[in-house]
Amino acid sequence: MNHVTVTLPDGSTKQVESGAPAKAVAEAISPRLADAALAAVVGDRMVDLGYPLTQDAPVRIVTNKSPEALELYRHSTAHLLAAAVTNLFPRVQCGIGPPIDDGFFYDFVVERPFVPEDLQAIEAKMKELASQDLPYQRQMWPRQEAIDFFTKRGEPLKVQLIEEKAAGQAEVSVYTIKDKDTFVDFCVGPHVPSTSKLKAFKLTTTSNAYWKGDAKNQPMQRVYGTAFFSQKELDEHLTRLEEAKKRDHRKVGRELGLFTFHPWAPGAGFWLGKGTTLYNTLADYMRGRLNSAGYDEVKTPIVYNKALWELSGHWSHYRENMFLVQSADGDEMGLKAMNCPGQYLLFASEKHSYKEMPIRYAEQTPLHRNEASGVLAGLTRVRQFSQDDGHCFVMEDQIASEVEALLRLIQGIYADFGLSYSAKLSTRPEKFIGEVATWDHAEASLKQALEKAGQDYWINAGDGAFYGPKIDFDITDAIGRKWQCGTIQLDYVAPERFQLEYVGADNAVHRPIVIHRAIFGSLERFIAILIEHFAGAFPLWLAPVQAIVLPIADRHQDYARDVVATLEAAGLKVELDDRQEKVNYKIREAQLQKIPYMLVVGDREAADRAVAVRSRAKGDLGARALDQFLSDALAEVRSKALS
Repeated sequence: MNHVTVTLPDGSTKQVESGAPAKAVAEAISPRLADAALAAVVGDRMVDLGYPLTQDAPVRIVTNKSPEALELYRHSTAHLLAAAVTNLFPRVQCGIGPPIDDGFFYDFVVERPFVPEDLQAIEAKMKELASQDLPYQRQMWPRQEAIDFFTKRGEPLKVQLIEEKAAGQAEVSVYTIKDKDTFVDFCVGPHVPSTSKLKAFKLTTTSNAYWKGDAKNQPMQRVYGTAFFSQKELDEHLTRLEEAKKRDHRKVGRELGLFTFHPWAPGAGFWLGKGTTLYNTLADYMRGRLNSAGYDEVKTPIVYNKALWELSGHWSHYRENMFLVQSADGDEMGLKAMNCPGQYLLFASEKHSYKEMPIRYAEQTPLHRNEASGVLAGLTRVRQFSQDDGHCFVMEDQIASEVEALLRLIQGIYADFGLSYSAKLSTRPEKFIGEVATWDHAEASLKQALEKAGQDYWINAGDGAFYGPKIDFDITDAIGRKWQCGTIQLDYVAPERFQLEYVGADNAVHRPIVIHRAIFGSLERFIAILIEHFAGAFPLWLAPVQAIVLPIADRHQDYARDVVATLEAAGLKVELDDRQEKVNYKIREAQLQKIPYMLVVGDREAADRAVAVRSRAKGDLGARALDQFLSDALAEVRSKALS
């Protein structure tokens, strides 16, 4: 009898019969592990527990404690959703059903849109199928047989996927739940062994979608859901979702009068007065931080001839995401979707010496990207936006020190907003440009900078850009959601494309290395994150209205205006509520507008040049001399206190 040797994560080995399923490894270790097993990693590939072991290999059993497990679990739950839908609605067509960051979705072509009662019925059917302990089985079918099968079932989208993704293959992978009459899908897997492993899931919402995300294609209904390993985790997640609804920046932004949208300008925000104040506060804050860090703020054009985009590579690889226009002379032009190429032209417009390096540019001009209408989402996915964009032109031996300085800058900026974050170093991908030795040096420089800055990080192997390695930053908001914002990217390709040069100490011409960097990302998206992080209750230094003065009666109006003028002259953003309303009503209104300080003025305050201070967070603070309140408020702004 032939055997194969498997190497376990602790370095020990076990022998199993050649051709035995991966589950045999779990069974050989312990019954408890065999019961907990969801899949296996053989070599560097995750496979089903039924995968046959035919040669010596390292093997790791995937349980719900494994890093890959939740994505696997949610993918299998998406298939369970599709099985329930096809059982309840036999004439439905299935699209795709991937796991996503906080759950999963599946797209369907349906005769009518799903309604809430449909979701309840679908979820009940999912629970019924889960309770039946139905196996997920992988089968290899001849490619033409699979095409014929899905054609006969009236599933042209599956046929299209097979023709595109399995072109030239003799066989294709399909998965059934129980059997092909219950559910069958074209899928490479892997999946959990049976439906009984899926214990805590919830369908959350539906939305309109298009096949492959293209509005020109067939309209579909997308069903979203989420799944966790335990009911407790699911309940906690659903609580977070409810909190997220309350914090939704579109809802809060409307209530606070920050911004609005109009169908004639899809994907572009209209900023109202208070919203513009908030926008400018953030933009000016970043300017101040970058000026202190040695950046020159620049402005480059918004529209360029296609020749620039051909040189940068965007014309051939990104044109469908750009807004294209034609000049009066008939030249093809494109609105810029990123600042990089324009800043390269700016750098190349002058001669540079090694003595000037690093040269740092920062820019906040508007950018435009032609996003599909179906993916637009408030301020988080837009067509017009501004980035806190920057490019550092450095010499090879300056990479580590420049990146370290950037890391410290990012640490300080995120701290000012009370945002925790994690960093990941993305290394050389399978397809890359340049020499391996150059990549090795670049990655070593980034690691050195991360370690010198005391920055914890994890390796995101193989996920670097084709032109260089990068560090990405995921911030965590007040309810535990992660948002990818900042990035530091090394680029060895652009200096070659654009023939960027500087004269070195040896009087020879050299190529700089470009460091792309952003900290907020786009201002629009960062504002959306901050609105949801603070639930609209901004700290004093960020608040678009920092205080509101509330006169008790008409005879206090003159003093109230004097208070407003005094505070505004010192730089605070103040409003006056001089409506003919009771002061308690005005306080409630100000509280709903989440204004940090409410300053009530009556006879006593006017006589003593004082204000009765009410804090949004702490309630009634009592009377305080106006000068003292002003001094305290300015100190709070300077310190960027968060509460």
